[in-house]
Amino acid sequence: MAKDTPATDQYEALSLFARAGYAARGIVYLLIGGLAALAAFGQGGQTEGSQGALERLLIAPGGTVLLGAMAFGLLGYATWRTIQAVKDTDHHGLGAKGIAIRTGLLVSAVIHVLLAVFAVNLIFHFAASSGSSGGGSQGMATWLMKLPYGPWIVGAVGLTFIGAGIAHAVKGWKSQFDRHFNMPTKTQQWAYPICRFGLATRGLVFVLVGSFFIIAAYQFNPDEAGGLAEVFSTLRSQMFGKWLLAFVATGLFAFGLYSLLEALYRRVNPAS
Repeated sequence: MAKDTPATDQYEALSLFARAGYAARGIVYLLIGGLAALAAFGQGGQTEGSQGALERLLIAPGGTVLLGAMAFGLLGYATWRTIQAVKDTDHHGLGAKGIAIRTGLLVSAVIHVLLAVFAVNLIFHFAASSGSSGGGSQGMATWLMKLPYGPWIVGAVGLTFIGAGIAHAVKGWKSQFDRHFNMPTKTQQWAYPICRFGLATRGLVFVLVGSFFIIAAYQFNPDEAGGLAEVFSTLRSQMFGKWLLAFVATGLFAFGLYSLLEALYRRVNPAS
């Protein structure tokens, strides 16, 4: 029986690291969706973004250990996203569409590194803000506005979010995630509708976040930029806002389940 080579061991370790990343992202979205659903029906406090969800973990039993595991997983996800972008493991190619997707993967990697750093900061009690994703979005928009052609850059970020949102919706509608899954047929029967709903909902959220950035660029006001917390607040203020918020919360919870399914069934092949 042939012995595993060091490269094979390295690929297996990286595959486990990536799967831990998908699981960590899934847990974050389960928390976001669950907390938003509770808030929609007056059973909880205000709605939370990604950072707020991590803050909730800190007060749970064994919260420090949980946050450490989440930080590890989020770094795994960021590492895998970087490899996907640079090595093109999913074969997106060098066309305009492929470059756009791979750029989005790099942006995702940066976002999840920052989220992992936030989790570590919470462990050591360095985080000072309430942790809403809106604060992070506004802070990023403020920094970008100070750069040369800042408003144009903020607008480009908004368009990137909108493009990613549309891509998520198409991916869900056409079940394009199927080519990356190695899932039993019986599991697909109940899992695929959840995956499609979760991807479509996250796509809607991305479109709204992108719209906030474009408004911020147009008005030269970084305070108009927003993340998940602002999306939830906007939905809640509409007619039938409670039901809109509950619908989106359910969809984000479904996206969390989709991420957990990726941790189990996605083809992760660093060697490709």
